[in-house]
Amino acid sequence: MSVQARLEQARYAISRGVSQRRACTLMDVSRSGLYYTLRMPVKDAPVIGAMQRLSGQYPRFGSRRIRVFLGREGLQVGQERCSRLWREAGLQVPAKRKRRRVAGSQSRPCEPTGRNSVWSYDFVYDACANGQTLKCLTVVDEYTRECLAIDVAGSIRASRVIEVLSRLVSLRGAPRYLRSDNGPEFVSTQLLQWAVDEKLETVLIEPGKPWQNGTNESFNGKFRDECLSMEWFRNRLEARVIIEDWRRHYNEIRPHS
Repeated sequence: MSVQARLEQARYAISRGVSQRRACTLMDVSRSGLYYTLRMPVKDAPVIGAMQRLSGQYPRFGSRRIRVFLGREGLQVGQERCSRLWREAGLQVPAKRKRRRVAGSQSRPCEPTGRNSVWSYDFVYDACANGQTLKCLTVVDEYTRECLAIDVAGSIRASRVIEVLSRLVSLRGAPRYLRSDNGPEFVSTQLLQWAVDEKLETVLIEPGKPWQNGTNESFNGKFRDECLSMEWFRNRLEARVIIEDWRRHYNEIRPHS
């Protein structure tokens, strides 16, 4: 039994009417220890308070990412101490369902070699509280992992996909490859002709192999886990504003592993 545990037992015995001398003798502790105040709880209290506040703000972040935010607030905490305080505070991230992993030896076609070498895009679906559907087109630079755009609408057809991509090309320059699955919007004649006119090469993944578009799939998982599942949109207009704020936070503030 630790010294602190024995002191607690001695204090309990004293509260039940046993003299200090007798209680300390039975528990083999010094009487002066009864009046000692632990310093670590006082030192750790501000850190735990900041952890609880940040955990409430970012419920899907674990101790590693919360530690980055603590450093930004001027609270320099070591990795082991951060993990200890995280456990003591009873904080934890709800576990996600484990997914079967694909062997790492399998390579994707057209690996990114630099900024603007490969853009990947896909759709994510959700709904608002008023029943409006949300269809989100996400575009990610596979080399920098930056989310270039999230277009939110009720319906997004090939013409709107072209509009979003054209705007990004005018702002950031054209990529060499565009990677996507075989959805009807991505294999439409209109979009493929636009890609030819812009001298862009399209890379369509093989059916049944979503890992070939793994960068965008990974981003979409974070997007759903940290934004769509955490927010309750009243309407589509509110969803556009909140999702764009989250995209900026993801690119500029969120710690990345």
